[in-house]
Amino acid sequence: MESIRPQRLQPGIGFGAGSTVTLRSSLRPGVTMPTAPLLPPPASLCASSGPPPPLQLHSLHGTIGSAGLGTGMAGFGLCNPGNPAVLKEAVEAVVRSFAKHTQGYGRVNVVEALQEFWQMKQSRGADLRNGALVVYEMVPSNNPPYVCYVSLPGGSCFGSFQFCPTKAEARRSAAKIALMNSVFNEHPSRRITDDFIEKSVCEALASFNGNREEADNPSTGIGAFRFMLESNKGKSMLEFQELMTVFQLLHWNGSLKAMRERQCSRQEVLAHYSHRALDDDMRTQMAADWVNREQGLAGTIAQEVAATDRELEEARLAGQELRFHKEKKDILMLAVGQLGAANNATLPSTC
Repeated sequence: MESIRPQRLQPGIGFGAGSTVTLRSSLRPGVTMPTAPLLPPPASLCASSGPPPPLQLHSLHGTIGSAGLGTGMAGFGLCNPGNPAVLKEAVEAVVRSFAKHTQGYGRVNVVEALQEFWQMKQSRGADLRNGALVVYEMVPSNNPPYVCYVSLPGGSCFGSFQFCPTKAEARRSAAKIALMNSVFNEHPSRRITDDFIEKSVCEALASFNGNREEADNPSTGIGAFRFMLESNKGKSMLEFQELMTVFQLLHWNGSLKAMRERQCSRQEVLAHYSHRALDDDMRTQMAADWVNREQGLAGTIAQEVAATDRELEEARLAGQELRFHKEKKDILMLAVGQLGAANNATLPSTC
């Protein structure tokens, strides 16, 4: 019986009629079989078809949920597409302040400052499993505006949020927003504490007309939310956001629905994926599900890519944390590659 449990928690969904459930396959994030959701979705989702929409951290419906923790971590409420001037001013203020306290007055090299910040964190004992290296990724383009993404050691991702006429400026813009979030993330108010958990749970209860018993029951949505927060007590908001990206992707891919069909409890899913990092195996499994969807309905991947590109662009210009959107795009591109390989394998030989 114990050997069945890890099978049901696999993020894959690829159980078709007559398929054999193995230890590896049932633990996959795949979703090719329609199933009931793990957590109750909002009414607007019940009538829709296809994969679920993007998960929002502040929603308890259809997700692990977390009231009060929006996906836009950058600027903590200042960052929105309708107020770019406020975002720019806030970022510049943080960069100037950081320069003043670390390098004295004068122009700061934000690219170097961001790298030094994370090296300093590592030297002070921060648990950086993959080292302190900050990684930049330029979007291929021969003409401005240029776009650059930066991934922090913990996995969080940010992008250039201004019109950048040069590649160097795009790199600096990405480094600025990442440095701002890195610095803000060190503030004590950004830590998950008992007071923060209590306040967040109360806000969730008020938002969804819940009662106190729900908060104490981990089998409910609000109870699962509380379980997640308590399991991450002491971590920063950015660290919590990185963890939630896994659950966002599981929801987006339909994996949570598949696990519900396998009769997985919320507690099992939370406990299992709270300690599992997003890796190539998980991405490959999810990509395979999108290949199956494309084979069932041509144009599915192209439509999802277009929607993801729009979301990524809006979030980038708003200065938001981007890993969820970037991972979606990478998974979809991986699916395109898998689809191309499968099609080439079935082509008749010309020899």
